[in-house]
Amino acid sequence: MYDIITIGSATRDVFLLSPDFKILRSDKHLGKRDFPEGEAQCLPIGAKVEIEKAIFSTGGGSTNAATTFSRQGLKTAALVRLGNDKNADYILEEIKKEKISPLVIKDKKKGSDYSTILLNSSGERTVLVYYGASSGLNVSEVPFDKIKSKWAYIAPGDISFQTIEKIFSHFSKNKTFIAFNPSKRFIGFGLKKLKPLLDQTEVLILNLEEGAALTGINYKKEKEIFEKLDRAEKGIAVMTNGPKGVVVSGGKNIYRAGVFPGKIVDRLGAGDAFGSGFVTGLIQYKIQNTIYNIQDTIKYAIRLGSANATSVVGKIGAKEGILTKKEFNDKKWDKLKILCHTKK
Repeated sequence: MYDIITIGSATRDVFLLSPDFKILRSDKHLGKRDFPEGEAQCLPIGAKVEIEKAIFSTGGGSTNAATTFSRQGLKTAALVRLGNDKNADYILEEIKKEKISPLVIKDKKKGSDYSTILLNSSGERTVLVYYGASSGLNVSEVPFDKIKSKWAYIAPGDISFQTIEKIFSHFSKNKTFIAFNPSKRFIGFGLKKLKPLLDQTEVLILNLEEGAALTGINYKKEKEIFEKLDRAEKGIAVMTNGPKGVVVSGGKNIYRAGVFPGKIVDRLGAGDAFGSGFVTGLIQYKIQNTIYNIQDTIKYAIRLGSANATSVVGKIGAKEGILTKKEFNDKKWDKLKILCHTKK
């Protein structure tokens, strides 16, 4: 029996660092539609562009979250689907190095997932992603007899809805608590289709943009987005908003917190770091305290999630800055202003 099992993608990542990637911004003449995010990193076609540094690592929602859980002392397994290639060997080696039990399915045709990240000096990045073996996970491949745990952290990536639905059902029947961090694909299914999954979810983790897309409410109307999410999900709802912090609904209360101060080097992995840190906090607080209440538990979880995310964005790669249990005990992570008020 594991403390927690993660399910989702595993990638081989390469970061290409250069302060010279040209940034273009949408304006009234070009129109917002030219750059969906409002800005673009541009490279000249036919030219050879020199980069400052190349850094190789691993990523993916499953292994990123699993690294947090393992470094925090939880007995952790990661269910991932890899290609039959050298990238798979590299990913598997990293999983084992982090003392995570690998539950690996191999695809003989597709390669392992791969990401190339173009990173500029401000910490902003463009990610080129190849969704390979991980997206092909089907129900017949899932080792249901092996995935027994107290908690499950599901970051489905490009896995099919049918497969994830069966996985949810398995965990629910076994009274496993589920933390759900839906991907862009799953958010695209809409709130109505996701409702059966949300009814089985203990912790829902989204960012503001994802919350807006899922609810169909303009991202500027944060309060309305959060209220709709809160009504749709039975457990704890978490919505992050980058440097503005996080809003959490749990029980009868709403919690708001900012972020720890720190230099931003690379924003990639911040969401995984916060989500997995938050869930770790929920688990750890109950282990460490014989007397506890929901308010103290959620505040502790927010602090651990925020500390983990701050540490991760201060280094390059989604895993490099993930905190160990000992590192979180540093006094610099003690102070974070968390406001709590009763729901109206």
